[in-house]
Amino acid sequence: MNEEKKEPIKVIIADDHVLYRAGVKTSLSTKNDVKVIAEADNGMHLLNLLKNIEVDVILLDIQMPIMDGIATLPEIKKISPQTKVIMLTMVDDNSMITKLMELGANSYLTKTSDSEIIYEAIKTCYEQEYYFNSLTNKALLSNLKQKNPVTPQQITPQEAQLNDKETTILRLMCEEKSTKEIADIVDLSPRTVEAIRDRLKVKTGSKTTTGLIMYAVKHKIIEEI
Repeated sequence: MNEEKKEPIKVIIADDHVLYRAGVKTSLSTKNDVKVIAEADNGMHLLNLLKNIEVDVILLDIQMPIMDGIATLPEIKKISPQTKVIMLTMVDDNSMITKLMELGANSYLTKTSDSEIIYEAIKTCYEQEYYFNSLTNKALLSNLKQKNPVTPQQITPQEAQLNDKETTILRLMCEEKSTKEIADIVDLSPRTVEAIRDRLKVKTGSKTTTGLIMYAVKHKIIEEI
């Protein structure tokens, strides 16, 4: 399991602002379980690094010269599909967030986020695949409402029959709880919680955790974010 891994989580920062990279690197240097192993100042530079370096999490700025984060994201996922990517931006844009999540981003943070949030996002993406926050949740919810103006006849055939435990676990996932936290709350082992999460994906036809969150919103398992 990832949580048992003793080595620090390997991180690359890709951002064209030297001072921002330095600030993030300095703040993360105080953490024993995270290590910044390289820096890049544009997407092309980053992709060249990935040919020779294995990395767990990339902090990827959207706006960079030569090759920006939006163009770089799909290329990262081709080269290293297991690597988690956290997008960094100055802009809170619902349509942009949704587009990036659909392209494979694992989270989306504004560059004003403090160092503890960045650290938490790195840890959560590494261990749980996604780090959901108010930005990502609002974007997914907004996108869902645009794509699905009330059409119950479309929704009903997809409706999965979830038992109480599955519904509880899905709701806790939407509340950004980790597998271990969910396991403690519902009194099951983390492995069992993971198995139920996989079963939820099959039942709801969701390929990803994002899909499960969107299912929960659509079916009012979570009312408002």
